[in-house]
Amino acid sequence: MPKTALLALAAALYLTGCATPPPATPDRPAALSDEALLDQGITFAVEDLVAQALRTPAFQPAPPPAALNALLKTPPKTEKALVLVDRAVDSATGQETGATRELDRRTLQRLAAQLPNHAVGSVDPQNAGKGNFLVTSTLSPVGSASGRNFVIKMALTDLRSGIVIANAAARVRANGVDETPTLFFRESPAISRDRTTDGQIRTAGASAGTEADALYLSRLPIAALITEGEKRYEQNDCNGAVRYFEEAAARPEGQQLKVFNGLYLCQTQLERAPAAEATFARIVALGLATNNLSVKFLFNPGSVDFIADPKISTAYTMWLRQIAKETVAARACMSVVGHSSRTGSEQVNARLSQQRALTVQRRLEGMASELTGRMQPVGMGFKENLVGSGTDDLRDALDRRVEFKVRPC
Repeated sequence: MPKTALLALAAALYLTGCATPPPATPDRPAALSDEALLDQGITFAVEDLVAQALRTPAFQPAPPPAALNALLKTPPKTEKALVLVDRAVDSATGQETGATRELDRRTLQRLAAQLPNHAVGSVDPQNAGKGNFLVTSTLSPVGSASGRNFVIKMALTDLRSGIVIANAAARVRANGVDETPTLFFRESPAISRDRTTDGQIRTAGASAGTEADALYLSRLPIAALITEGEKRYEQNDCNGAVRYFEEAAARPEGQQLKVFNGLYLCQTQLERAPAAEATFARIVALGLATNNLSVKFLFNPGSVDFIADPKISTAYTMWLRQIAKETVAARACMSVVGHSSRTGSEQVNARLSQQRALTVQRRLEGMASELTGRMQPVGMGFKENLVGSGTDDLRDALDRRVEFKVRPC
């Protein structure tokens, strides 16, 4: 019988129900205990996500016709669909932490175990453009400092259509949740949460059947470069890391605070002071243009003096110089907003944060007299804490930030 006739016969047999039936899909997991810990929550979320995904036509296509495989001497090879896992972030801050890294590790591990017929990998420069599906996750603190829990949110997106096909959530206890920012975020001069990060956070919490954030998806190739740059920076390989940040910064879609933070950190560590100052100027210019400039000026406890550690505060004079210069160039007026962590009374923190904002304002006016009368100090105390843990250490450093908010002149 000619080969074409064999194929026609196989197709007819398949259409009449002689194909191998699709594999059974797993049941969704039983409800999670209120006392669940982080590892248990991750396992639950991944299993729930997979159980939902395997019920969708997009994720679980029909298997090859059994008749076709029987009639052909060499059955056609099928390439495994690739499921990519993006790095999770803390939804309150946009940072990566010890806990989000554990979420990444466990998610990759569990997905590989749950999906033997799929390939599973991280978003990195080797596979960023090859994925069929994308897992996006966040870890969100909920409750007060005295009674904190965390919620894991996880979504699976079909990258061909941009539609979320499954989502899962799990609430876990704070015990064992490491909120310490990773080295890259801990040492970055500016908070890098921006429109792309917000899109990532929205996608992680999106319902099945809705669209993932289009800007976030379009910037996955840049995210892959950033991830590799972060990885090398944290391995103390700034010569390798800077190449990835430079490649990202050279692209229009790479004009992101996270990219410039990475460039700045590497240039500083490589003792390229003029380049680092020029990069910090780009951070300030982008922050002012998007009205999203938060710089981590750290103060001595209960004081308006910058922290005494020269490894941290030596760069502050340069930071202030570039903030003054770029604000003059932009002809901007702005509020200088001071924040404090949750230690002491509300009244004391409101007054302290106001004094710190005024200190920064006066330093800027001393560097550029044109700014006199164009800035207004505002003290928020701990009303707008991002972390809110009240630990007064590296975990809640963002709660002691100074923001610069553009306002009408």
